[in-house]
Amino acid sequence: MKSSTPLLSIFFLALILIFSAHAKGSEQLVNYYFSAAKTGQTDVIEEFVSHGFPINLTNDMSYTALMMATYYGHTKTVDRLLALGADACIRDKRGNTAMMGAIVKAEWGIAKKLYNHTCRPSEPNQKTVEQFAAVFGQSDKLEVLKRELNLGN
Repeated sequence: MKSSTPLLSIFFLALILIFSAHAKGSEQLVNYYFSAAKTGQTDVIEEFVSHGFPINLTNDMSYTALMMATYYGHTKTVDRLLALGADACIRDKRGNTAMMGAIVKAEWGIAKKLYNHTCRPSEPNQKTVEQFAAVFGQSDKLEVLKRELNLGN
């Protein structure tokens, strides 16, 4: 971590206190967290989580930080979120996972990292990753990824 870590720690501790004391403060804190995921600020995400911020929190659109980092192509942030325990199986309000976001954005490097975290549908109307890839015309790319991972067909 950079030399600014103590300053960041103090800053985030103050934000956590605001989060627990005020509804408006909590809204701002949530916005900061998701902005960090969207812009690939991995060190900021680490500070949030190290101070007890819920890593799998969903925003008002039902996305997690992992989904945001995936969708915006921030590989380092995705790696760190997974290492910190982010749940790749959480689905948004449409039933999509972070892996599905990677498919939509053709983020195949990130998709490779998420593939082993892919979850089975928990409800009958939810798509598998393979079904989702077919809808977006990405079945061939998904098959290439599976071969690269030695997963076969």
